[in-house]
Amino acid sequence: MKRIFLIVLDSVGIGEMPDAAQYGDEGSNTLAAAAKSRFFKMPNMSRLGLFNIDGVNCRPKEPHPAGAFARMAEASCGKDTTTGHWEIAGLRSDRPMPTFPHGFPPEVISEFERRTGRRVLCNRPYSGTEVIRDYGREHLKTGALIVYTSADSVFQIAAHEKVVPVEELYRYCRIARAMLTGKYAVGRVIARPFVGEYPDFVRTSERHDFSLTPPGTTMLDQLSEAGKDVIAVGKINDIFAGKGVTEAVRTRNNAEGIRRTVELAGRRFDGLCFVNLVDFDMLYGHRNDVDGYAKALTEFDGALPEILKGLGAGDVLMITADHGCDPSTPSTDHSREYTPFLMYGGPVRAGVNAGTRPTFSDIGATVLEYFGIPQKIEGTSLLGPVSAE
Repeated sequence: MKRIFLIVLDSVGIGEMPDAAQYGDEGSNTLAAAAKSRFFKMPNMSRLGLFNIDGVNCRPKEPHPAGAFARMAEASCGKDTTTGHWEIAGLRSDRPMPTFPHGFPPEVISEFERRTGRRVLCNRPYSGTEVIRDYGREHLKTGALIVYTSADSVFQIAAHEKVVPVEELYRYCRIARAMLTGKYAVGRVIARPFVGEYPDFVRTSERHDFSLTPPGTTMLDQLSEAGKDVIAVGKINDIFAGKGVTEAVRTRNNAEGIRRTVELAGRRFDGLCFVNLVDFDMLYGHRNDVDGYAKALTEFDGALPEILKGLGAGDVLMITADHGCDPSTPSTDHSREYTPFLMYGGPVRAGVNAGTRPTFSDIGATVLEYFGIPQKIEGTSLLGPVSAE
């Protein structure tokens, strides 16, 4: 029995990529921004080699790191959750998914209103916390849906749970997902339920993503076709629209995601446990909350020994990210950054620096090689360079 635990720290970028200026992200460095907070402490990640990665200079380097490590460059066009995760799984996106910096065109909104029977408010790029503050009262009065987007390829629908029950909101998202095809095919339709009274509206943990189906073969497909378990924790199942997933575990926050990962480490299975921890991005990056971001990283680091304790002799832990979301810049959107890659356990030789890799897909290729599955995806396996065998 072999197991890999692949944990994505959503938005934990480690510095601008060479083309960051093309995305408006010159100077972004999510990890370095969080490291400036007095709440930032990551001794366990440091021991694995986080601060030994090329270009990571916000803390001293570990003299004898326990893991192998690399800096990952995104080959896909974009800086979105969907493109980042798909590329990790071996599917590169050569065209950016459509974005709508001026809101969605009238033909899209009118058809959505017709199909849902509800009017639309806002329809422009907006911060998720500010949009419910600015449009929440009108929504409560009229029942109109708050539709907004961002710099990412998303169609987001916010509604108060008293006005639109969560399952009804999900139904509206499925309507939007079915509509948004061709030139309107956004990466994700996102349900954004909220509760409370003005001006203290609060988004709930019942967020749900309705993603495009990956248009090609991914690591998940190859694993499940080979009879391996593919356990998706957090929003992984949503990101891949269930394709290639054998078991989905929904979570409400980082704490639950970590707890479920620890539980799965204590369970017998043969294959991949693919985890997304979203709070870094959703609660702190997009809200420009440096201290909150630092606290979340510190909390994950504190839980890491328990995850490591659950690893058996044939188990491998991988930790990475999907993009950046620097909480210290004026922007509240994702940032085009390198991401970290840490690998520990099984055949991994301690202290190996695998340098800067040209694509996130090297992770998916490494996973497949570890399970002895001939790859049909992008990427070059790291297993040879980091292996002790």
